[in-house]
Amino acid sequence: MFSGLVREIGHIKSFKNDILRVQCTHKAQIGDSIAINGMCLTVIEVHNDGFSLEISKHSQSLVALENYQGAVHIEPALRADSRLDGHFVQGHIDSVGVIKSITPLENATRFAIAIPKEKIQMIIPQGSVCVDGISLTIASIDEANKGNDKEAIFMLSIIPHTLQNTLFCTYQVGRRVNIETDMIVRSIVHILKTRDNTQAKNTCSWSELDSIALRY
Repeated sequence: MFSGLVREIGHIKSFKNDILRVQCTHKAQIGDSIAINGMCLTVIEVHNDGFSLEISKHSQSLVALENYQGAVHIEPALRADSRLDGHFVQGHIDSVGVIKSITPLENATRFAIAIPKEKIQMIIPQGSVCVDGISLTIASIDEANKGNDKEAIFMLSIIPHTLQNTLFCTYQVGRRVNIETDMIVRSIVHILKTRDNTQAKNTCSWSELDSIALRY
């Protein structure tokens, strides 16, 4: 489990035969879970200047694999006594987004990100989303793009501190990014979709909401 707060920007030394070697100052141990650009991976070897992790073929097919070179976001797994300054993040990428526009504002930078249409139901304005391992607040959903059958667009307003201390300051239009939607929202959507009472899939009773909440 992670919080979506990047602890360090590391560098990829090599990526071959499914093994990703990362150079960084974090002292990992074999078996540790570490999120690299938001994807949860397991340390299989440690080095003086970093560690190595293995990425399965399945995981490779789910992420923006071209970004696993050069600089990457690193976050070690949360400890039981860790502060939670972001939101609960599993490190399970559920879609890949594309940056559509970057607009400087007075005290922030607005990023418009397109995702597959079916994922927008898990994007809630003022809710949380994890982009390349960073916990961010969703500013809005682009209502003008609702007619698009293939993709939907949501907006992020990135404050200067986040922009300057993450790789977002290097991102350009067209870049693909790893997206993990909020795990609680994702669970609720899944439960509603798979309910036995198909006529009531768009509703949820208070007892069902209590049951969902108790799982967390």
